[in-house]
Amino acid sequence: MATENLLERTWRPVALLAALLLLWHLATAATGLIEPYLVPSPAATLNVLIGQWPYLWQHTWVTTYETVLGFVLAALVGVLTAVALVSSPNVERTVYPVLLFAQVIPKIAIAPLFVVWLGFGLEPKILVAVLIAFFPVVISMVTGLKSVDPEMLHLAAVMGGGPLKTFWKIRFPASLPHLFSGLKVAVTLAVTGAVVGEFVGANEGLGYLILQANGNLDTPMLFAGLIVMSVVGVVLFVLLEIAERLVLPWHASRRAEAVTTTI
Repeated sequence: MATENLLERTWRPVALLAALLLLWHLATAATGLIEPYLVPSPAATLNVLIGQWPYLWQHTWVTTYETVLGFVLAALVGVLTAVALVSSPNVERTVYPVLLFAQVIPKIAIAPLFVVWLGFGLEPKILVAVLIAFFPVVISMVTGLKSVDPEMLHLAAVMGGGPLKTFWKIRFPASLPHLFSGLKVAVTLAVTGAVVGEFVGANEGLGYLILQANGNLDTPMLFAGLIVMSVVGVVLFVLLEIAERLVLPWHASRRAEAVTTTI
């Protein structure tokens, strides 16, 4: 049964991926409609992925480290900020407009300032990842904390539950589905933030590798870097999906999913 469910979930995306690879092959290697210096063939890209893997892994590890650290910091600060916003209407009215204003500023426009302030180390890349991943966490957590049934809060107050106990027993568990939704968005944005920071100023990482390959017109390496960057984002997203399944087996979406898979 588990194998059947896995096949049912995966055959469609696998089939779509195979179709896209076939179209890529037909447009490049098979027909020559697109010149190799513009778009390399799948075989050329695969050769780079295999032959240059130690070099790719060196840069992948740097970007992954920046992404994970930036995501963790964004999650922690985002959750604490959301709790502060929900706990005090005055804080929400004061801070929320500032957060919105900061969010609409293009991060790539201010990333060079971070390089000037912090140098060419890991700090500017991590900071850009934090800034890009921060807002989805705050919004999702605020929505989750505010979506608690008022009757549950009233019942907790009647039964003598204090604010802290009510938060841990009712508000926080009820907000977890929304929080995980925001975290899954944030972790993919954190990859983008780390790479954007590397575009601005770095001597290692996938962003640096992609810029270097673009400057050398090495399109197979450029495509290999893009593929590895996408894989990093997908793996981190899947890890959060697994964590959500483990933490929230009771959620309605999981129960509905279990019903549909048994039909």
